[in-house]
Amino acid sequence: MVRVIEPIRHLPDDPVNLTWGASAVTVSPDTIECDDLPFWKTKTLAEMTHDEWERLCDGCGKCCLEKLEDRWSRCISYTEVACDLLDVDSCRCANYAQRRRYVPECEQLTPANVRKFNWLPSTCAYRLLARGEDLPDWHPLVSGDPETVHRAGMSVRGRAVPKRRAGRLEHHIVTWPL
Repeated sequence: MVRVIEPIRHLPDDPVNLTWGASAVTVSPDTIECDDLPFWKTKTLAEMTHDEWERLCDGCGKCCLEKLEDRWSRCISYTEVACDLLDVDSCRCANYAQRRRYVPECEQLTPANVRKFNWLPSTCAYRLLARGEDLPDWHPLVSGDPETVHRAGMSVRGRAVPKRRAGRLEHHIVTWPL
């Protein structure tokens, strides 16, 4: 699949003909065509396969933290308290396939509903792509390393508290990178 992407600003004013092997392309200052872009740059969320959709998750674990919503202002406050199924070391769900069976309030994120969840972390790939933004450099799909999200301090590793030890959620509100 070939998609038209943003203009490259450093090209000359006149179109340039490029040839490699049996392929040729005309590049102008207005457009460039490229078929070697990663899937998240060439597909909408709705066009992604199930595997591509799942790979967008950076493994930060932030969406699995308990959240509080102010009744009047509707503002969301994150806590450091992890969902019962979140493994706080790996930052992954301990039973992802059956999570809704054990945690009925766990939301199923889909391309159709991603924009309605105002509680998604600001760094969430689903949220970023739904807004037309790109993935950050530390995202595992960009870096090629699943540990970069943790090394960049963008995950709940070393910060989250298991729910069974937490007590009142109001005592655990946090503001670290969310």
